[in-house]
Amino acid sequence: MLGIALLAEGAAAAADISGAGATFPYPIYAKWAEIYKTRTGVSVVYQSIGSGGGISQIRSKTVDFGASDMPLESEKLDESGFVQFPMVIGGVVPVVNLAGVKPGELKLDARALADIYLGRARKWNDPAITRLNPGLKLTSQPIVVLARSDSSGTTFIFTNYLSKVSADWRDRVGTNASVDWPVGTGAKGNEGIAALASRTPGAIGYVEYAYARQNQLTYALVQNRDGAFVRPEIKSFQSAAANADWRNAPGFYLLLTDQPGKESWPITGASFILMYKTQEKPAVGRQTLDFFSWSYRSASAKLATELDYVPIPSPVVELVQDMWRRQIRDTAGKPIWAGPAGEATAD
Repeated sequence: MLGIALLAEGAAAAADISGAGATFPYPIYAKWAEIYKTRTGVSVVYQSIGSGGGISQIRSKTVDFGASDMPLESEKLDESGFVQFPMVIGGVVPVVNLAGVKPGELKLDARALADIYLGRARKWNDPAITRLNPGLKLTSQPIVVLARSDSSGTTFIFTNYLSKVSADWRDRVGTNASVDWPVGTGAKGNEGIAALASRTPGAIGYVEYAYARQNQLTYALVQNRDGAFVRPEIKSFQSAAANADWRNAPGFYLLLTDQPGKESWPITGASFILMYKTQEKPAVGRQTLDFFSWSYRSASAKLATELDYVPIPSPVVELVQDMWRRQIRDTAGKPIWAGPAGEATAD
């Protein structure tokens, strides 16, 4: 891991900024924090514990920001006194451990994925899978289904996709950060699923794409709404995000699964930051927003692209920063952030 204490809860007290939550964006948050510390001296300690944990910790005020891939609707934001904004966009990908199968060789569609996770397809030569893969030698090897055991935004994105494309899934399981899986072995975090998939013959799991790349996992192609089998990559995530209407999304609540377009990756999602509207420690709140402002900038966005995340478009960044100015205030009601501070030293 990178040389900063992003996972060490005990280091949080010594940090200038603390956050916790989604494992989905951890690779890019780690890279940003490493460089920001070097260039500004400001530490960002981020606990990669899952979206549910991040929401719990920001609610209990044990961190300065929470991170979640499951956006909260505006009513929930108002109830908790939160603001919410997107930081990056990425893709959730099915990964498999099948001897002789290379990345991108296996094809899956909505029916096959739903059948696997509903426990209907139990062997790799099930007709739901073989009909899509006439050129692959798929055996009667049992399918070992892997799923997140923690409250997870990655699970929310994955189950939201399945709910959109499978009525059976929607009626039997539904969409949430934590669901009652019909079958499967659990693991915590994208890290846990990646590690378990890499050492379990016959396994299938789902992870954010950066974890598939970093762990050299075999990913599957997935058929999108337009009938095309697409690869998980930056251009397919960008295609899925192309029609996102953030301006008319209250509280920036927006889901990017099952989007139209022949190049669109069907299991795309955004990762969000949660902060309190009223900042009891305004200096820390301002410092936190300075870090996120720096992370949005072009040089930092390039780092996101290198890790196969889609940076938030500039017009959306302007909407987000306008929201910061208007809504995030100290206990006296004064705005805590008027614009980027000291960012020249962080370039």
